[in-house]
Amino acid sequence: MDQPRRVVRVIEPRPVTEGAGVRLRRSIALPTLDHLDPFLLLDHFSSDNPDDYLAGFPRHPHRGIETVTYLLAGAVRHGDSLGNRGTIEGGDVQWMTAGRGILHEEFPEPRDGKLDGFQLWVNLPARLKLCPPRYQDFKAAQIPSLRTAEGASVRLVAGRLGDVQGPVSEIAAQPIFLDVELPPGGRFAHPIPDGHAAFAYLFRGEASVGGGDRIGSPRLAVLGEKGRLEAEAGAAGARFLLCAGQPFGEPIARYGPFVMNTRAEIEQTLRELAEGTFARS
Repeated sequence: MDQPRRVVRVIEPRPVTEGAGVRLRRSIALPTLDHLDPFLLLDHFSSDNPDDYLAGFPRHPHRGIETVTYLLAGAVRHGDSLGNRGTIEGGDVQWMTAGRGILHEEFPEPRDGKLDGFQLWVNLPARLKLCPPRYQDFKAAQIPSLRTAEGASVRLVAGRLGDVQGPVSEIAAQPIFLDVELPPGGRFAHPIPDGHAAFAYLFRGEASVGGGDRIGSPRLAVLGEKGRLEAEAGAAGARFLLCAGQPFGEPIARYGPFVMNTRAEIEQTLRELAEGTFARS
């Protein structure tokens, strides 16, 4: 019988500053949780003070990973070395596969005085580290919103819920990416393939996950390797991201925005960047 996944670790986000001075709360890519294969980084940006984020992320490189930007409120203007330009707004998601290399810039902006959202980094397997870059951009209206019989409101970015499939597809890690909101005392359960890494990032309210003690927000709950996700909200309700994906079990060589399999591949990337040949094709 499918059992609930227990919480094996609870991570408290730490404040960090990135880009040209953007203040974030980080839960993955910390001394307490370096990575959770295939997930390499999770940042939560949430502020009603524009000074916390308007400096943005001027043009910077990525290689060997996928970056996922999911907005709850506000907007992010972006552009890249391929000539792409656009704006992500509240409820939208951008799943960018950097592959062999891209130069990218992002500039957050408030809407109604608020910015709130997430960036998740997902690893690529060795066979796809140097694949062509690509985007999957979906507006809020393209992301299915469902309500379960037990009252949970779910936005389905990737994966499947019943007969409904999330819009993000053809990702090597076979991800599940759900935004789940529970009313007071509400419950939610969702199957996760055995062996897939999984976490719940609680960013509002409090909830019991896997039948354990209640976890307050903001906290990241790392789940065990087998069973389904089960969550029950406290008296104030709860909202969380559920993310799961297939581990690749490959060596990780990380240098800032580059994640490869060997140090030699990192050094090659740095040479290309110095020579001006990075992300030219």
